[in-house]
Amino acid sequence: MLPDVVELVKTIKKAAVEAVDATKPVHIYFGEIISVSPLKINVEQKMILGEAQLILSRNVTDFKTMVTVDWLAESSLETHSHSLSGNTGNGGEPSHAHALSGDTSGTSLVHTHAVSGKKEITVQNGLVVGDEVILIRQQEGQKFIVWDRIGT
Repeated sequence: MLPDVVELVKTIKKAAVEAVDATKPVHIYFGEIISVSPLKINVEQKMILGEAQLILSRNVTDFKTMVTVDWLAESSLETHSHSLSGNTGNGGEPSHAHALSGDTSGTSLVHTHAVSGKKEITVQNGLVVGDEVILIRQQEGQKFIVWDRIGT
């Protein structure tokens, strides 16, 4: 090729790359939580993002969800003292009964409880200082989605 044609091809390639970069396509970043309240993330040691710039996915927040369980609780109440009589449950909630009445001082009441059915739980997934996270920058934007933690 002629030198002028080579330069023209290089110029066109450079212009194409600059055009793509100018649209700020989605990019993946890595960061570390440096503060929880207010939330601040140090991104690749280059910038610090604050709450206004962040969108949190459910992967990095506490949330409630429904689950179906069929558990047997761990043994409890090795020895304790209280006065009791009859069942201790109410309205169909899990209950248990002691076959004792009066004073239970010194009596072993080791027992378990069945927990079953559909229950609401809270998943404790909130960010803490030191967590390393994966962030996705929105296309052409200044918002960052905190996608997930980096597994250890």
